[in-house]
Amino acid sequence: MKACVDLGGTKIAVSLVDASPQMSLDEALSALQSRRMEPTEKAGPPDTVARQVLRMLGQACEAAGIREQDIAAVGVSSCGPFVVAGGMIEVSNPNICGGMAGPARGLPNDWVSVPLEAPLRQRFAGVRIENDGVGALQAERRWGALQGVDSCAYVTWSTGIGFGLCVDGNILRGKHGNAGHAGHTFVSDSDDTLCGCGNVGDLEALVAGNAIERRFAGQGYAGATALFTAARAGETAALAIVDELCRVMGRGLYNLVATLDLQRISLGGGVFWNNRDFLLPRLQAQLRGKLPALTGGVEVVAAGLGERVGDFGALALVS
Repeated sequence: MKACVDLGGTKIAVSLVDASPQMSLDEALSALQSRRMEPTEKAGPPDTVARQVLRMLGQACEAAGIREQDIAAVGVSSCGPFVVAGGMIEVSNPNICGGMAGPARGLPNDWVSVPLEAPLRQRFAGVRIENDGVGALQAERRWGALQGVDSCAYVTWSTGIGFGLCVDGNILRGKHGNAGHAGHTFVSDSDDTLCGCGNVGDLEALVAGNAIERRFAGQGYAGATALFTAARAGETAALAIVDELCRVMGRGLYNLVATLDLQRISLGGGVFWNNRDFLLPRLQAQLRGKLPALTGGVEVVAAGLGERVGDFGALALVS
């Protein structure tokens, strides 16, 4: 029995699976069990998140009628960036840690990182932690829309903006597993776009789910759902905002293609997935015709694993 943890800035999902290395997608779907999901806790001491994960895993084991000692491995697909303290991974994510950008972001803590690997290893013998972009990339290459593609990326457009990158069949990780954090590349000098990481004007600060609410609530759009509902209804102001968001996000995708010579990009995450029919053609248009030597034949597609890509990202780490 393996445990899967999808740790994000908005929610945590855990599930158990009796996994085999050769399982098909249908087998994986039926094998995932005892799934539970909760909002990510952000108040209290820095080990709050780790204690929440451990509690949820214990509850999943109890629901499945198994002992925690029977868990052979735990795969954690986690938002990043990561820092390494005492040889163990800690999470320094701007949508969890309020100490990175200070009170202006309104998070109820002053954390700059939260322990993750050390508390898990105290209870479980086998633990593997990867950036959630990397986990989702591996899952999409194994079961989803990136099967058979050697130079590709998975992109999440959700609470934050994250990327998983693969070039010539090699998944890129970097010195601390942080390769792919292109959501924190600078794209604007606007001083009203403070990211939770402390940067002003990075990609995440302009287009991420939590940025949409901060930037456009004063225009009557209290979050992504309100904005996209208005845009679908044909409101001129809302359509203009969505087109600008797609222009900025599309430039981020183009930059990836130009830098890494990619064949295909798979898109997921709550903001994108809930509006995929509306957003996908707009994002595809941002690449079309721009330096055809680089962009010709490049595909931008919706994630093959849909809303469950986080679960499968964690599963891909332990099966």
